[in-house]
Amino acid sequence: MLEFLQTHPLVMTPVIFAARVADVSIGTLRTILVIRGHRFIAAGLGFFEIIVWLLAAGQVIRHLDTWYLVVAYAGGFAVGNIVGSVLEQTLAMGLELVRILGHDRQADLARKLRDLGYEVTALVGVENASQPVEVLLVIERRRRVPELLRRVAAIDPTAVCTLNEVKKPSQAQVSRPRRSFLHLPDFLRAGKRK
Repeated sequence: MLEFLQTHPLVMTPVIFAARVADVSIGTLRTILVIRGHRFIAAGLGFFEIIVWLLAAGQVIRHLDTWYLVVAYAGGFAVGNIVGSVLEQTLAMGLELVRILGHDRQADLARKLRDLGYEVTALVGVENASQPVEVLLVIERRRRVPELLRRVAAIDPTAVCTLNEVKKPSQAQVSRPRRSFLHLPDFLRAGKRK
């Protein structure tokens, strides 16, 4: 099969395109997973990503004089970025902090969101030194955030929402103790200074 593809580069064009879409999609997803703290899943994806990339790139490099393979490779890269982003949005892993500024105090946004089952932290804020605003904090799964935003807009169309990624304490980076260039623990370095 591989010999047939190598002797007929035109037939290899859709294979190169599909392989490139696959490896770039995996790469995009892998990068996002690393940023979100899922290192082990990202490492597994990286293993398969590089195998697919090596196979596709190897065929294109072997046939650099065949322009349509180069176009298929580049096209697969472009489409792979889109597919990877869509895939990540579809999976929507992780948590988001939804910060809501409610300008309509009569809407009673916090109570209505609690009645809908959301855990809401409510703060009182002041806008323009005289107008009170309701500041609400809701932590929600990313896949459920669009539904929350629709509900907020239905209750208070003037509300402003911002989103931030939330990391659980187990995902946060833990600072390590500083060590000297000799890798001496702090208590030994402190003793040497005295």
